[in-house]
Amino acid sequence: MKKKALSLLLCSAMTVGMLTGCGGSGDDGAANTPAADTVDEAEAPAAAEEADEAEAPAPSTDGEEVTLTVLAGQSTTDAGIEDMIDAALAEKYPNITLEWECTGWDGEFHPKMQQYMQSGLPDIIIGKAQDVNTYASQGLLGEIDATYLDRGLDAARENVTIDGKTYGLVYNALYQGVYYNKTMFAENGWEVPTTQEELQAIIDDCNAKGIVPFASHMVDTWSIGNVTMQFMMNDVFNNTPDWGDQFREGKVSFAEDQAAQTAYSYNKLIFDNTYPETFSTEQTDCDARMVLGEAAMKVSGSWSIQNFLDIDENFDFGIFPFPNQTGDSKLIFEPNIAIMTSAQTEHQDAVNCVLDVLSGDKELAVEILDFTKTASMLKDVAPTFANPSQADIDEYASKGMIVDVTLGNNQLVWGGFQEENAADIAAYLQGDISFEDCLAASDARVGSSSAQ
Repeated sequence: MKKKALSLLLCSAMTVGMLTGCGGSGDDGAANTPAADTVDEAEAPAAAEEADEAEAPAPSTDGEEVTLTVLAGQSTTDAGIEDMIDAALAEKYPNITLEWECTGWDGEFHPKMQQYMQSGLPDIIIGKAQDVNTYASQGLLGEIDATYLDRGLDAARENVTIDGKTYGLVYNALYQGVYYNKTMFAENGWEVPTTQEELQAIIDDCNAKGIVPFASHMVDTWSIGNVTMQFMMNDVFNNTPDWGDQFREGKVSFAEDQAAQTAYSYNKLIFDNTYPETFSTEQTDCDARMVLGEAAMKVSGSWSIQNFLDIDENFDFGIFPFPNQTGDSKLIFEPNIAIMTSAQTEHQDAVNCVLDVLSGDKELAVEILDFTKTASMLKDVAPTFANPSQADIDEYASKGMIVDVTLGNNQLVWGGFQEENAADIAAYLQGDISFEDCLAASDARVGSSSAQ
């Protein structure tokens, strides 16, 4: 469509989780701060404190009327935040208008980007952190000024920085794993499982008692693709962090790698233990069944929280990692909204004004975070909505048991690979192709598995 114009604890848990539990994470963001190379070591603490307190000067467009084009690839939680951004921008920079084109990230966003690559990109592109690697590597994106990056958590820069230059402003984040009905677990004496055997025991007890083990909406191939990457992260990338690179080098394959086959086969475990009509059940109906006590668990992400709490604001739920074969699964963290800019924009000053609002307007940030039910990637900004699963997130973060899914998404990209694999998995589950054919199809598209 075209348009014109979780608590402070959550932030600390997010930082701990990303710095101690994410693949390849660290404090690299600090090294990209210009002041790091120029401040005397003895003066650094005072200078850093002064820099944090100083208000960055607002960019200027000299009052010139400017219309910027925006392509926004939205997750299911995001529709409507464009109106919030328009209102905040109009208050600070009334001369700037955004012309929005909002699409679903999972289906339309990447084809739209391919079209615009032929005719010229919009001034601003909103996608996911994994998209930065795809498009910056082709020279399409502009570098984001440190003024705006410094308002975000240091760890937010990690997977959007290439050769020392950062091409995305990461705004919020999601968690992924198995959501579970806390009340149902307590009533049935189920403990949070950490192994496949423990999970199977819960599944068996559910089936014996007439409870559907998993809520699932396999009509959405994006959901199949998402959970498959969750499985890949903990059964494959957990042990072989460069599996995708080895895949392209011909060292591993889906047809021969037992761990990759196990990750794919978990979809069958869910399919065999969900609603018979999973291939005609929409996400909202699926989430409603979970809230109404018709299912015990759902492999999903933070996008389900919006539906859970809309249906019942008192629904008590938690989250745990889907157990892998070795019993050491980590909760999955995904940088979500990432703001990118065109390298060829003719309105860089106006684009900077938009970045100024998005990174600096804390009231807007809280409004968006509360609406999308997501975690903040901005400093000193925390959502205010009550998240029943927060205690679980904090516990996994404190134990260093959180991993950034961008590790897998950068090596096995969504558009052209994961998305197509998910369609084949759906065909396999419905009996249209064999499991071996499904694996072979993934191997055959190795050439499209990387953004490079």
